[in-house]
Amino acid sequence: MMNSSSPPRSAAVAPPVRAVTVRGDAGVPVPVTIEEHGLSTGTPVVFLHGLVGLNDHWEGVVDGIKATSRCMLVQMPLLGLTDEDCSIDGATTLTIRLLEQELRGTPAVLVGNSFGGHIATKIAIRRGDLVKGLVLAGASGVIEKSIVADVQIRPSREWLERKIGELFYDRSKMNPADVDRAHKELSGRSAARAMVKLSRTARKNHLGDELGLVKCPTLIVWGREDIVTPPEACETFAKLIPRNQVVWLERCGHAPMIEKPDEFSHAMRSYLATLG
Repeated sequence: MMNSSSPPRSAAVAPPVRAVTVRGDAGVPVPVTIEEHGLSTGTPVVFLHGLVGLNDHWEGVVDGIKATSRCMLVQMPLLGLTDEDCSIDGATTLTIRLLEQELRGTPAVLVGNSFGGHIATKIAIRRGDLVKGLVLAGASGVIEKSIVADVQIRPSREWLERKIGELFYDRSKMNPADVDRAHKELSGRSAARAMVKLSRTARKNHLGDELGLVKCPTLIVWGREDIVTPPEACETFAKLIPRNQVVWLERCGHAPMIEKPDEFSHAMRSYLATLG
């Protein structure tokens, strides 16, 4: 039942969570969870997570922009991908087909962290018609270190805790449940092999020569203390993408949407206002 304080129907999204499937080059159905928050109309703002990321990791940023934005969080089982789908190119193709399927030609603002930022950038390069704006946070594609550089097959919990901890400047922001989840998932041989393959294909896929093809306005949000995709990675994106603005977050690592969600969402509100 609605009361006097309920938002107008045009601003509500129902249901907020749904399951869809998409097929990539491997030809198998890939299950995807989509969460929708905020407005039901307008430019979609699509959030893409990293290799061990979740939709939940974007919660603070989405809370800060959903009053004026149409938000779509895409959770894809990256570590469950197989065959041709299990690569940076395969995951990009899956995401393109998901956007075509779900948005039916409406250009979106793509927001990506780490591996998700790599995918978002590749889509902006390959399919500019699908992208109205681009937001990159700790994106891979030019320089990557640490967790993607020495990933292990079936890693121990201790190794994962250390590596996931490296994503943060303030390690108190690391959720132990994320370590437990990652360890449980990567204890399976297929997921561990997928992690290695996805990481290796991302490292080999250097985007430097192609970044000039990104034509949409781009917001680059970077943790000053990011040691996974360090500041020089941000500087490379900023040097080579034609239309960009950079927001540095101090005392912040590779996951600014978790460590600094208020600052991230403030930067996004300002950026989205310029897109019209």
